[in-house]
Amino acid sequence: MADRRLQVFHAVARHGSFTRAAEALFMTQPAVTFQIKQLEEQYNTRLFDRGHGRVTLTAAGELVMAYAERILGLTDELESRVSELTDELSGILHLGTSTTIAGYWLPFLLEGFKRRYPRVIPRVSVGNSQLIESRVMDRNLDVGLIEIVTEQPTLDRRRAGTDELQLIVAPDHPLAGEKSVRAEQLVMYPLIHREPGNAIRDLVDQFFASAGIPFEDLNVTAELGSLSTVKHMVAKGFGVAIASAAAIRSAVKAGRLVGIPLEPRLYTPLEVIVLKDKFRSRLVNTFADFVTEEIVRMSSATKN
Repeated sequence: MADRRLQVFHAVARHGSFTRAAEALFMTQPAVTFQIKQLEEQYNTRLFDRGHGRVTLTAAGELVMAYAERILGLTDELESRVSELTDELSGILHLGTSTTIAGYWLPFLLEGFKRRYPRVIPRVSVGNSQLIESRVMDRNLDVGLIEIVTEQPTLDRRRAGTDELQLIVAPDHPLAGEKSVRAEQLVMYPLIHREPGNAIRDLVDQFFASAGIPFEDLNVTAELGSLSTVKHMVAKGFGVAIASAAAIRSAVKAGRLVGIPLEPRLYTPLEVIVLKDKFRSRLVNTFADFVTEEIVRMSSATKN
Protein backbone atom coordinates (compact mmCIF):
# COMPACT_ATOMS: atom_id res chain seq x y z
CA MET A 1 0.00 0.00 0.00
CA ALA A 2 1.38 3.42 -0.92
CA ASP A 3 2.29 5.86 1.87
CA ARG A 4 -0.78 7.97 2.68
CA ARG A 5 1.40 11.07 2.64
CA LEU A 6 2.28 10.39 -1.00
CA GLN A 7 -1.42 10.04 -1.85
CA VAL A 8 -2.15 13.39 -0.20
CA PHE A 9 0.88 15.03 -1.85
CA HIS A 10 -0.23 13.72 -5.27
CA ALA A 11 -3.74 15.10 -4.76
CA VAL A 12 -2.47 18.57 -3.77
CA ALA A 13 -0.10 18.66 -6.75
CA ARG A 14 -2.82 17.53 -9.15
CA HIS A 15 -5.46 19.97 -7.89
CA GLY A 16 -3.06 22.84 -7.23
CA SER A 17 -4.90 23.53 -4.00
CA PHE A 18 -4.95 22.21 -0.42
CA THR A 19 -8.67 22.92 -0.20
CA ARG A 20 -9.62 21.03 -3.39
CA ALA A 21 -7.32 18.15 -2.45
CA ALA A 22 -9.02 17.91 0.95
CA GLU A 23 -12.43 17.81 -0.74
CA ALA A 24 -11.31 15.11 -3.18
CA LEU A 25 -9.83 12.99 -0.38
CA PHE A 26 -12.73 13.62 2.05
CA MET A 27 -10.26 15.06 4.56
CA THR A 28 -10.07 18.33 6.47
CA GLN A 29 -7.67 20.96 5.16
CA PRO A 30 -5.61 20.94 8.40
CA ALA A 31 -5.17 17.16 8.01
CA VAL A 32 -3.92 17.64 4.45
CA THR A 33 -1.55 20.40 5.57
CA PHE A 34 -0.22 18.14 8.35
CA GLN A 35 0.49 15.29 5.92
CA ILE A 36 2.39 17.60 3.56
CA LYS A 37 4.34 19.10 6.47
CA GLN A 38 5.37 15.60 7.57
CA LEU A 39 6.55 14.76 4.07
CA GLU A 40 8.53 17.98 3.78
CA GLU A 41 10.15 17.28 7.16
CA GLN A 42 11.06 13.77 6.04
CA TYR A 43 12.86 15.08 2.96
CA ASN A 44 14.06 18.23 4.73
CA THR A 45 12.94 20.46 1.87
CA ARG A 46 9.96 22.49 0.71
CA LEU A 47 7.82 20.67 -1.86
CA PHE A 48 5.33 23.44 -2.68
CA ASP A 49 5.49 27.16 -3.30
CA ARG A 50 2.41 28.84 -1.87
CA GLY A 51 1.04 32.11 -3.18
CA HIS A 52 -1.63 33.92 -5.22
CA GLY A 53 -4.29 31.45 -4.13
CA ARG A 54 -2.54 28.45 -5.71
CA VAL A 55 0.27 26.09 -4.81
CA THR A 56 2.93 25.02 -7.29
CA LEU A 57 5.64 22.40 -7.12
CA THR A 58 9.22 23.30 -6.27
CA ALA A 59 12.07 21.53 -8.07
CA ALA A 60 12.12 18.96 -5.27
CA GLY A 61 8.36 18.69 -5.51
CA GLU A 62 8.58 17.91 -9.22
CA LEU A 63 10.96 15.06 -8.43
CA VAL A 64 8.73 13.67 -5.69
CA MET A 65 5.69 13.98 -8.00
CA ALA A 66 7.38 11.88 -10.68
CA TYR A 67 8.09 9.10 -8.18
CA ALA A 68 4.70 9.43 -6.49
CA GLU A 69 2.92 8.78 -9.79
CA ARG A 70 5.03 5.69 -10.39
CA ILE A 71 4.54 4.39 -6.83
CA LEU A 72 0.78 5.00 -6.85
CA GLY A 73 0.52 3.42 -10.29
CA LEU A 74 2.35 0.33 -9.06
CA THR A 75 0.05 0.21 -6.03
CA ASP A 76 -3.00 0.16 -8.29
CA GLU A 77 -1.37 -2.53 -10.42
CA LEU A 78 -0.51 -4.61 -7.34
CA GLU A 79 -4.11 -4.48 -6.13
CA SER A 80 -5.35 -5.56 -9.56
CA ARG A 81 -2.87 -8.45 -9.76
CA VAL A 82 -3.68 -9.71 -6.26
CA SER A 83 -7.40 -9.54 -7.03
CA GLU A 84 -6.77 -11.73 -10.07
CA LEU A 85 -5.97 -14.60 -7.72
CA THR A 86 -9.69 -14.68 -6.96
CA ASP A 87 -12.53 -15.28 -9.40
CA GLU A 88 -13.82 -11.70 -9.23
CA LEU A 89 -12.04 -8.93 -11.10
CA SER A 90 -11.48 -5.70 -9.21
CA GLY A 91 -9.23 -2.67 -9.25
CA ILE A 92 -8.90 0.59 -11.12
CA LEU A 93 -9.08 0.60 -14.92
CA HIS A 94 -7.63 3.65 -16.65
CA LEU A 95 -9.70 4.10 -19.81
CA GLY A 96 -9.51 6.75 -22.53
CA THR A 97 -12.09 7.38 -25.24
CA SER A 98 -12.61 9.76 -28.10
CA THR A 99 -15.32 12.37 -27.61
CA THR A 100 -17.68 10.67 -30.07
CA ILE A 101 -17.34 7.25 -28.44
CA ALA A 102 -17.86 8.87 -25.05
CA GLY A 103 -20.98 10.58 -26.37
CA TYR A 104 -22.80 7.41 -27.39
CA TRP A 105 -21.03 4.07 -26.96
CA LEU A 106 -19.34 4.50 -23.58
CA PRO A 107 -22.40 4.59 -21.26
CA PHE A 108 -23.67 1.27 -22.62
CA LEU A 109 -20.20 -0.31 -22.49
CA LEU A 110 -19.58 0.71 -18.89
CA GLU A 111 -23.06 -0.34 -17.80
CA GLY A 112 -22.59 -3.83 -19.23
CA PHE A 113 -19.09 -4.24 -17.81
CA LYS A 114 -20.02 -2.98 -14.33
CA ARG A 115 -22.93 -5.41 -14.18
CA ARG A 116 -20.47 -8.27 -14.72
CA TYR A 117 -17.61 -6.87 -12.64
CA PRO A 118 -19.02 -4.49 -10.01
CA ARG A 119 -15.73 -4.20 -8.10
CA VAL A 120 -13.87 -2.67 -11.07
CA ILE A 121 -13.55 1.12 -10.90
CA PRO A 122 -13.23 2.75 -14.35
CA ARG A 123 -11.35 6.05 -14.48
CA VAL A 124 -12.29 7.64 -17.78
CA SER A 125 -10.42 10.31 -19.73
CA VAL A 126 -12.01 11.88 -22.81
CA GLY A 127 -10.05 13.53 -25.64
CA ASN A 128 -9.46 13.32 -29.34
CA SER A 129 -8.23 10.04 -30.80
CA GLN A 130 -4.62 11.17 -31.24
CA LEU A 131 -4.39 12.22 -27.60
CA ILE A 132 -5.86 8.92 -26.37
CA GLU A 133 -3.48 6.97 -28.61
CA SER A 134 -0.43 8.81 -27.23
CA ARG A 135 -1.57 8.36 -23.62
CA VAL A 136 -1.93 4.60 -24.09
CA MET A 137 1.55 4.50 -25.61
CA ASP A 138 2.91 6.46 -22.62
CA ARG A 139 1.27 3.97 -20.19
CA ASN A 140 -0.98 6.66 -18.75
CA LEU A 141 -4.03 4.71 -19.92
CA ASP A 142 -4.70 0.96 -19.90
CA VAL A 143 -7.19 0.86 -22.78
CA GLY A 144 -8.11 3.34 -25.50
CA LEU A 145 -11.27 3.54 -27.62
CA ILE A 146 -10.48 5.58 -30.71
CA GLU A 147 -11.70 6.39 -34.22
CA ILE A 148 -8.44 6.14 -36.14
CA VAL A 149 -6.56 3.15 -37.50
CA THR A 150 -3.38 3.23 -35.47
CA GLU A 151 -0.14 2.06 -37.04
CA GLN A 152 1.96 2.35 -33.90
CA PRO A 153 4.10 -0.82 -33.52
CA THR A 154 3.88 -0.74 -29.71
CA LEU A 155 0.08 -1.05 -29.73
CA ASP A 156 -2.26 -3.98 -30.15
CA ARG A 157 -5.32 -2.82 -32.08
CA ARG A 158 -8.68 -4.52 -32.43
CA ARG A 159 -11.13 -3.43 -35.09
CA ALA A 160 -14.50 -3.37 -33.36
CA GLY A 161 -16.62 -1.97 -36.17
CA THR A 162 -17.44 1.19 -38.08
CA ASP A 163 -19.75 4.12 -37.52
CA GLU A 164 -21.37 6.04 -40.38
CA LEU A 165 -20.88 9.79 -40.49
CA GLN A 166 -23.81 11.95 -41.54
CA LEU A 167 -24.52 15.61 -42.17
CA ILE A 168 -26.57 17.11 -39.34
CA VAL A 169 -28.77 20.16 -39.82
CA ALA A 170 -31.59 21.90 -37.98
CA PRO A 171 -35.09 20.66 -38.94
CA ASP A 172 -35.86 23.92 -40.80
CA HIS A 173 -32.57 23.97 -42.75
CA PRO A 174 -32.81 24.09 -46.59
CA LEU A 175 -31.03 20.70 -46.81
CA ALA A 176 -33.25 18.97 -44.25
CA GLY A 177 -35.37 17.25 -46.92
CA GLU A 178 -32.45 15.82 -48.93
CA LYS A 179 -31.99 12.04 -49.18
CA SER A 180 -28.21 12.45 -49.42
CA VAL A 181 -25.75 15.31 -49.88
CA ARG A 182 -22.50 15.76 -51.79
CA ALA A 183 -19.53 17.82 -50.70
CA GLU A 184 -20.24 20.46 -53.38
CA GLN A 185 -23.65 21.19 -51.83
CA LEU A 186 -22.12 22.07 -48.46
CA VAL A 187 -19.56 24.70 -49.44
CA MET A 188 -22.05 27.58 -49.25
CA TYR A 189 -23.16 26.78 -45.69
CA PRO A 190 -21.36 27.66 -42.43
CA LEU A 191 -19.57 24.53 -41.20
CA ILE A 192 -19.24 23.73 -37.51
CA HIS A 193 -16.02 21.72 -37.55
CA ARG A 194 -14.29 19.55 -34.94
CA GLU A 195 -11.01 20.61 -33.33
CA PRO A 196 -7.61 19.77 -34.94
CA GLY A 197 -6.51 16.25 -34.01
CA ASN A 198 -10.07 14.96 -33.94
CA ALA A 199 -10.48 11.80 -36.05
CA ILE A 200 -13.82 12.89 -37.53
CA ARG A 201 -12.33 16.24 -38.55
CA ASP A 202 -9.60 14.42 -40.51
CA LEU A 203 -12.19 12.27 -42.29
CA VAL A 204 -14.35 15.29 -43.10
CA ASP A 205 -11.34 17.15 -44.52
CA GLN A 206 -10.58 14.10 -46.69
CA PHE A 207 -14.23 13.97 -47.79
CA PHE A 208 -14.03 17.53 -49.12
CA ALA A 209 -10.52 17.08 -50.54
CA SER A 210 -11.67 14.02 -52.51
CA ALA A 211 -14.31 16.26 -54.11
CA GLY A 212 -11.63 18.79 -55.08
CA ILE A 213 -12.55 21.24 -52.34
CA PRO A 214 -9.55 22.50 -50.32
CA PHE A 215 -9.90 23.37 -46.65
CA GLU A 216 -9.46 27.08 -47.44
CA ASP A 217 -12.72 27.04 -49.43
CA LEU A 218 -14.79 25.78 -46.52
CA ASN A 219 -16.92 28.27 -44.60
CA VAL A 220 -15.76 27.17 -41.14
CA THR A 221 -17.68 29.11 -38.50
CA ALA A 222 -16.45 27.25 -35.39
CA GLU A 223 -14.02 24.51 -34.35
CA LEU A 224 -15.33 22.65 -31.30
CA GLY A 225 -13.99 19.84 -29.14
CA SER A 226 -17.34 19.00 -27.58
CA LEU A 227 -19.79 16.85 -29.53
CA SER A 228 -22.72 18.04 -27.41
CA THR A 229 -21.83 21.64 -28.24
CA VAL A 230 -21.65 20.81 -31.95
CA LYS A 231 -25.14 19.31 -31.82
CA HIS A 232 -26.50 22.26 -29.84
CA MET A 233 -25.07 24.84 -32.25
CA VAL A 234 -26.44 22.99 -35.27
CA ALA A 235 -29.87 22.62 -33.67
CA LYS A 236 -29.91 26.38 -33.05
CA GLY A 237 -29.21 27.09 -36.72
CA PHE A 238 -25.61 28.30 -36.53
CA GLY A 239 -24.41 25.97 -39.27
CA VAL A 240 -24.13 22.38 -40.47
CA ALA A 241 -21.80 19.66 -39.19
CA ILE A 242 -20.78 16.09 -39.90
CA ALA A 243 -21.10 13.74 -36.95
CA SER A 244 -21.48 10.12 -35.91
CA ALA A 245 -24.86 8.67 -36.86
CA ALA A 246 -24.92 6.72 -33.59
CA ALA A 247 -24.17 9.80 -31.49
CA ILE A 248 -26.99 11.85 -33.05
CA ARG A 249 -29.62 9.12 -33.05
CA SER A 250 -31.50 10.32 -29.96
CA ALA A 251 -31.50 13.96 -31.11
CA VAL A 252 -32.81 12.92 -34.55
CA LYS A 253 -35.50 10.76 -32.97
CA ALA A 254 -36.54 13.69 -30.74
CA GLY A 255 -36.80 15.98 -33.77
CA ARG A 256 -34.02 18.36 -32.68
CA LEU A 257 -31.73 17.43 -35.60
CA VAL A 258 -31.96 15.90 -39.05
CA GLY A 259 -29.32 13.39 -40.14
CA ILE A 260 -28.56 13.06 -43.87
CA PRO A 261 -26.27 10.41 -45.44
CA LEU A 262 -23.26 11.68 -47.34
CA GLU A 263 -22.56 10.85 -50.99
CA PRO A 264 -20.32 8.90 -51.15
CA ARG A 265 -20.98 7.29 -47.78
CA LEU A 266 -18.39 8.07 -45.11
CA TYR A 267 -17.46 5.79 -42.19
CA THR A 268 -15.17 6.08 -39.18
CA PRO A 269 -13.41 3.04 -37.68
CA LEU A 270 -14.02 2.05 -34.07
CA GLU A 271 -10.79 0.69 -32.59
CA VAL A 272 -9.82 -0.75 -29.21
CA ILE A 273 -6.14 -0.27 -28.40
CA VAL A 274 -3.91 -1.63 -25.64
CA LEU A 275 -0.17 -1.60 -25.18
CA LYS A 276 1.74 -4.67 -26.35
CA ASP A 277 2.86 -6.13 -23.04
CA LYS A 278 3.31 -9.77 -22.08
CA PHE A 279 2.53 -8.78 -18.46
CA ARG A 280 -0.78 -7.13 -19.34
CA SER A 281 -3.26 -7.70 -16.53
CA ARG A 282 -6.31 -9.91 -16.78
CA LEU A 283 -8.47 -6.87 -16.02
CA VAL A 284 -7.14 -5.02 -19.09
CA ASN A 285 -7.49 -8.07 -21.34
CA THR A 286 -11.00 -8.82 -20.07
CA PHE A 287 -12.18 -5.25 -20.61
CA ALA A 288 -10.61 -5.02 -24.08
CA ASP A 289 -12.28 -8.30 -25.09
CA PHE A 290 -15.62 -7.20 -23.65
CA VAL A 291 -15.81 -3.79 -25.33
CA THR A 292 -14.67 -5.20 -28.67
CA GLU A 293 -17.45 -7.79 -28.61
CA GLU A 294 -20.03 -5.26 -27.38
CA ILE A 295 -19.23 -2.66 -30.04
CA VAL A 296 -19.53 -5.36 -32.71
CA ARG A 297 -22.90 -6.38 -31.26
CA MET A 298 -24.16 -2.82 -30.91
CA SER A 299 -22.99 -1.92 -34.43
CA SER A 300 -24.93 -4.86 -35.86
CA ALA A 301 -28.02 -3.93 -33.87
CA THR A 302 -28.04 -0.32 -35.08
CA LYS A 303 -27.85 -1.43 -38.73
CA ASN A 304 -30.84 -3.74 -38.40
